Amino acid sequence: MDKHRVIFDCDPGVDDAISLLTAMASPEAIEILAITTVGGNVPLETVTRNACALRSFAGRRDVRVFAGCPRPLVKPPVFADHVHGEAGLGAGTLAPCDLPAETRHGVDVIIETLRGAPDASVTLVPTGPLTNIAVALVKEPNIARAVREIVLMGGAHREGGNITASAEFNMSVDPHAAHVVFESGCPIVAVGLDATYQMRMTPARMERLAAMGSAAGHFVHAMLEHVNAIYADLYGAQGCALHDPCTVGYLLAPRLFETLPCRIDVETASPLTAGHTAVDFHARTGRPENARWVTRLDADALFALILERLARL
Repeated sequence: MDKHRVIFDCDPGVDDAISLLTAMASPEAIEILAITTVGGNVPLETVTRNACALRSFAGRRDVRVFAGCPRPLVKPPVFADHVHGEAGLGAGTLAPCDLPAETRHGVDVIIETLRGAPDASVTLVPTGPLTNIAVALVKEPNIARAVREIVLMGGAHREGGNITASAEFNMSVDPHAAHVVFESGCPIVAVGLDATYQMRMTPARMERLAAMGSAAGHFVHAMLEHVNAIYADLYGAQGCALHDPCTVGYLLAPRLFETLPCRIDVETASPLTAGHTAVDFHARTGRPENARWVTRLDADALFALILERLARL
């Protein structure tokens, strides 16, 4: 398998935490160039602290963490602590991080890393609002040449939204940043709600997670138990969706995913539908394709892959 050189841009967050742990447990497949954080699920200071604590938990002191933008480009910040908890990790607890984030700004690190990289050599994996990625692309557009692809979690087509009736959380929080990214010309794979809702933490999967009997299994189970209860209250759903780990799953095993080329445009003007992703598979707008949309995934195989990686920790 081709080894991916990756910048993770994230807002941990329960599902971001599982995504990062899965990636950090896969050094033979993923070289983590940096983790940059963005205000999203919870405020920037909290998500940065969580990223550092996850790095320590995974035994990956070689991975560098940098704080990025604390708020969206235009809109006031919106958080999802009603789902992830005030500390961002549900009922999961980690020892305080023993290695703080570095002092350089996350946006500058993205720019510097891409500026010094060969063409089409670095994969960006944003699993929060796209603020950092957009600011980097606006500040220095030429860095787009070094992007192999952007594998992002965000958007919805058939599923509508999960924070408003029309928009998925990451797109809704910073639609203007999402617009910049989808207009950047970078190759994009979008893993939206249509795909991630297929990856549910059902009772049977929760049992398999609990049966691991390891510190990682206990921690992830505690986080997801909290979110499962929230999903039951908010949506009447049995099992929360495992959104962000689908991006790492795509890097590790793209054969588990089906995609279609499309045109994605992001609504920025409407107060009612801000962050809506208009996913066009049939060139109705006459505009060129700018992404591949994940339509289907093999949830059982993906969950087995995530379990296998968590068992390494």
